[in-house]
Amino acid sequence: MPLLFPATPPLPLCCAARASRRATAALSSAARSSSSSSASFDAAAFEAERLRLDAAARAGMESAAAAAEADPRAWKWAIRKRVWDALEAEGVARDPRPVHHRIPNFDGAPAAADALGRLDIFQNSQCVKVNPDTPQKQVRFLTLSGDKKLLTPQPRLRTGFFSVMDSQMIPVGCIPEACTSVGAAKYGRPIGLDESLKVDLIVIGSVAVDPSSGARLGKGEGFAELEYGMLRYMGAIDDSTMIVTTVHDKQLVDDIPVEKLLVHDVPVDIICTPTQVIFTKTTIPKPQGIYWEKLSPEKLGQIRILRELKQRIEQETGTILPCGPSEKLPPTAQRKQRWRRRR
Repeated sequence: MPLLFPATPPLPLCCAARASRRATAALSSAARSSSSSSASFDAAAFEAERLRLDAAARAGMESAAAAAEADPRAWKWAIRKRVWDALEAEGVARDPRPVHHRIPNFDGAPAAADALGRLDIFQNSQCVKVNPDTPQKQVRFLTLSGDKKLLTPQPRLRTGFFSVMDSQMIPVGCIPEACTSVGAAKYGRPIGLDESLKVDLIVIGSVAVDPSSGARLGKGEGFAELEYGMLRYMGAIDDSTMIVTTVHDKQLVDDIPVEKLLVHDVPVDIICTPTQVIFTKTTIPKPQGIYWEKLSPEKLGQIRILRELKQRIEQETGTILPCGPSEKLPPTAQRKQRWRRRR
C-alpha cells in the first residue's frame, strides 16, 4: 500500500561560487540569528500573509497573461492556459482552486510522489530539494519520513532564501505539519548562500512538461529558475544533479518548442505521474547560474537575497553585473511583514 501524506553571459561558475560564498557570509549569519524556537512562531499570521500575497501574485499573473494573449511571443501562456483549463474541465484539479496561475494540484498527486519515492535516485539521496507547492507535499513527506534532509525554498523567496529540515529537528508526530509552508518556516533552519551543502536530487513543480524533450513550463514567475541558479552558485548542484517533476498525465504536452526556450529555463530528467515514470534523456542544457542580464530591477527589488548578492559580488570583483529590462510584476513587493517570530 502506498504511503500517503495525511491527505552578457553569467560569471564563470567557479568564480561566482567563490565570490558569493565570501560575499554572503553575513547573510547566512543574519538568517540564523533571526530564527527562534517553533513555540514562538506565529503560524496564523504567517499563513494569512502567505495567502494574501499569493492572491495578489495570481491576480498580477492573470492580468499579465490576459495582456499577452495577442502576442505571438507569449506562447508559454497559451500552453499553460490550455493545461489549467483541461485540469479544471476534466475534474482532475484539486484544492487549492482554481489551479490557474499555480503549480496545479491534481488527483493522484500522492501516487505520483510514491512513484518517485520508489526510484533508486530518490532512495539513495541524502539531501533533496523540493518546491513548496501543494502537489509536491507528499514528496516532502517521503523525504522527511525517510530520514533525508529536505531543502525547500521560502515561498517566492520573499522572506528569505531556503529552509533546511530533517526528521530530528521536528517533534514527534509533526512531520505532516513540517511539509507545509507554515511548517517549513516553523521548524526549518534558514540558510544563506555560503552554506556548505550538497543536493543529491531536485524535485520541481510544473504546469506542463514534454516527455520527449524534458522541456518544462512553470507558472510563469521564474522562481524555480532563480532557485536553481543560486544552488549552482553555491556549488550545491551541477549538471549531473537529476531534476524530477511530478505531474498528472494530462499535464504532458508535445508542443513546447525547444528552440524557443531561454537559457535559464530548467529541463527535467524524470517525469513521475500517477500511472508512469518517464526518463526523458533530455539534451537541453541546464542553466549554469544566475543570468543577471535577464533579471529586471523590479525582480531584484522583490528578492532581498538576490539584490544583496549582486551588490556584494560587484564589490568583491569590481565588476558591474548587468541588469535586465524593466517589467511589471505582481505586487508581492508591496508587502508588510505581518507575521513574525515572537521572542
